[in-house]
Amino acid sequence: MKVRAVILAGGEGTRLGVLTRKRAKPAVPFAGKYRIIDFTLSNCVNSGIFDVMVLTQYRPHSLNQHIGKGRPWDLDRSFSGGVQLLQPYRGRADSDWYAGTADAVYQNMNLIRGHPRPDLVLILSGDHVYQMNYAHLIAFHQENEADATVCTINVPIEEASRYGIMEVDDKYRIVRFVEKPARPPGTLASMGVYLFRLDVLDRVLRQDAARTTSTHDFGRDVIPRMIEDGLKVYAFPFNGYWVDVGTIEAYWETHMDLLARPPAFDLNDRSWVIHTRSEERPPVRIEANTTIRDSLITDGSVIAEGAVVERSVLSPGVYIGPDAVVRESIILTDTYIEASAVVERAIIDKNCVVGHGARVGRIEEQAEDLGIVTIGKNTHLPTGIVVGRGARIGSDLQGEDFEERTIPDNAYIHSAIRDED
Repeated sequence: MKVRAVILAGGEGTRLGVLTRKRAKPAVPFAGKYRIIDFTLSNCVNSGIFDVMVLTQYRPHSLNQHIGKGRPWDLDRSFSGGVQLLQPYRGRADSDWYAGTADAVYQNMNLIRGHPRPDLVLILSGDHVYQMNYAHLIAFHQENEADATVCTINVPIEEASRYGIMEVDDKYRIVRFVEKPARPPGTLASMGVYLFRLDVLDRVLRQDAARTTSTHDFGRDVIPRMIEDGLKVYAFPFNGYWVDVGTIEAYWETHMDLLARPPAFDLNDRSWVIHTRSEERPPVRIEANTTIRDSLITDGSVIAEGAVVERSVLSPGVYIGPDAVVRESIILTDTYIEASAVVERAIIDKNCVVGHGARVGRIEEQAEDLGIVTIGKNTHLPTGIVVGRGARIGSDLQGEDFEERTIPDNAYIHSAIRDED
C-alpha cells in the first residue's frame, strides 16, 4: 500500500504575532532546538512514510532552509520517495494563490498523482505538536474500507467552538461534521489530519474547485459535502497529546507542558525521536551560584554567576547575565539577557538584547489572563526599561526607538521600518 504524505505548511499564523512576522508558522522555533514542523516530519518517518510533499506559501525562506533536502529526517532520497518542497505558482490564466487547504492540495494534484502513484494520500498540518504513528490510522482506514478518514481528539467543551466537531455512529462513521460551531454539538474534534483514497481525493477536489460558493477548505467544505453525499467517512480516535500551537497562549502553555513532572510530551522517548536540523554549538556553561529549576537549556547557552532560571526554555546560544532572573519564559536563539535584568512570563525572539537592569513582564497568578509579553526578532531593549504584562514589542527596534522607558501593560510597540527581510 503506497502512501504519500502532503504537509500543509503555508500558514501565515497571524495569531502568533511577532513570532510569524518574518517566518511561516511551521518554521517557528519550538522547545529549544526544534521547529514546529519537525514533529509532523518526524511522525512521518517514524511511521515508515518516506514520500513527503511540503506545500509552502507565506514567507517560506526559513522553512525551505530548515528542511533543505531532508537529510536530518532521512528524507534525502530520490527513487524511494524523499521530501519535495512545493511553492505556489501561477500556471493557468485563472490560477492564483492558495484559497484554502483543499485548494492548496488541488493545485498540486498533478504532482500528488505522479510516479510512483500512491494508493492513499495523507493530508497533514505542519503546525501541530504531537506524536502519532500513522500506521494505526492507515490500518483503521483499510479495515473500514473508508473513502476518507479524519483523525479526531476529544477537547474540552469550552474549547470546542475552535474546531471542526463531529458526530459519529457506533462504528465511528461520521454522520455530521460542523466546522467551528458557535454552539458545539459535542467534543469530538478534527485534528486536521486526513487520509484519502487517491481516486476519491481527486474527484472531490475537482468538484469542490468547480463550486463558486466554496471556501475550498477541507473542514468547512470538502468533508461535510462528502458526508452529505453518502461517502464512507470515518473518525479515527486519537488519545495522545496533541496541540495546535496557533496562539501565543497555546505556544507558551505547550512549553510549560514540557516542563511538567512528568512532561505531558516526552522529548526523551528514544523509541520516537523528534529529528531536526541543528548547528554545532559548544556545551552549556553554568557558572557559580546559579539557580536552575524545571527548565530546558539548549547547547551554547551560558548562565552567568548568580543568575536564576525557573520554568523556562532557553534556545541555542542564549546568554543569561550575572544576577539576571528568567521565570516562565521562552528565550529564542542568541538572545542576551544582560546583568540584573528580570524577565517573567515572556517570549523573546532571536537575536534580542534585554538591557542591564531591565524589567520585562511580571507574573500575577490571580490575573484573568496569562499576560505573556512578546518581543520580536532583533529588538534591543535599553538599560532599565520596564515592559508591562502582556505588552507586544515589534521586530528590529533599537534603544532610540523607545521614547518612553516604561511600557504599559498590554501596550503594542510597532516594529521599525527596517522590519523587512
